[in-house]
Amino acid sequence: MQNTTAIPFTRRRFLAASGAATLTAPCVITAAKGESPSVVGEGAHRFHVDHHWAQLPDRFQWQTTHNVAIDRDQNLYVIHEGDPAKKEHPAIFVFDHTGRYVRSFGKQFQGGGHGIEVREEEGEEFLYVCAYQHLKTFAKLSLTGEVVWQKHAPLKAGGYAQGEASNPQKIWGRDRFMPTNFAFLPDGDFLLADGYGSWRIHRYDRDGNWKYTFGGPGEKPGQFNLPHGIWFDQRPGRAPLVVIADRAHHTLQYVTLEGTHIETLTGFGLPANLDTHGELLLVPELYARVSLLDKTNQVVARLGDDVQRIKSDNKFTIRQDEKKWRAGRFIHPHDACFDKSGNIFVAEWVATGRITRLQRLS
Repeated sequence: MQNTTAIPFTRRRFLAASGAATLTAPCVITAAKGESPSVVGEGAHRFHVDHHWAQLPDRFQWQTTHNVAIDRDQNLYVIHEGDPAKKEHPAIFVFDHTGRYVRSFGKQFQGGGHGIEVREEEGEEFLYVCAYQHLKTFAKLSLTGEVVWQKHAPLKAGGYAQGEASNPQKIWGRDRFMPTNFAFLPDGDFLLADGYGSWRIHRYDRDGNWKYTFGGPGEKPGQFNLPHGIWFDQRPGRAPLVVIADRAHHTLQYVTLEGTHIETLTGFGLPANLDTHGELLLVPELYARVSLLDKTNQVVARLGDDVQRIKSDNKFTIRQDEKKWRAGRFIHPHDACFDKSGNIFVAEWVATGRITRLQRLS
């Protein structure tokens, strides 16, 4: 993979890509004969499941886990939504490649921590973090938590309520700013999904200056119903395009950098975010599975599938009761990322938090 000062990259570095295709029927999750039920996947896409990989010190509490990111040293960054009443409790935790706790910070994101990414710029790595609820902000940090810059609602984009940038409140609506996730572009710019707010996508330069917006609520192609996850898909053999996890539409939408709709992929259950490794596209789905797609966007594996049981839990009681959790099965995958070896880390939207490591076996 290239790394030049002219083209910044991220821990979710997508390799060059082209076109999108219709999904096939989902693959069945099975373990090979004689294997533990904690081995999921099939064929070339088999993984050992470790739900207890991350070792959080007793002085801290797991809270609702939202997103994950990996740096070049294979440290994993985990962001919690956090509890606004616990103002001194960090929202961001860092673990080494063995799952050992390294450090924590980010108490300013308590109660609204959401998206997190690692990006390398001219040889130095930075964290990009966004927060929703009452915080309504996004920021660039060092890997140890020092703030480089911090921004709020892009009022120049129009459509936002008065005071949304200067006096954010915990108010939801299409005229509110509730950012969820980032996508990084080869020229140094980035995209920010206002997934819980205006349902629009904003483009910024590398210093966080707003440039333009596209999307918005609706049922037409290129319009969204909770565009929660976003990435710039440039896998080998594919034309580089923006891919958006349009969560409440249960689809992935491919669009150009200007927002022109190219293709919609169906067959998901509340897709939450995206990542790639080589030719694979990774899609965590809130409805209880993680999907892997090949370079033609055909499904090659559904990992940890417990969709029917979780969908039948209309009051979300399972996410609040660990006794109802099943080994090798997911509840609500909210984010997932690859490491450099193709292992997968999954953050779940559960009351006590959960970070699962899927160790690649094949």
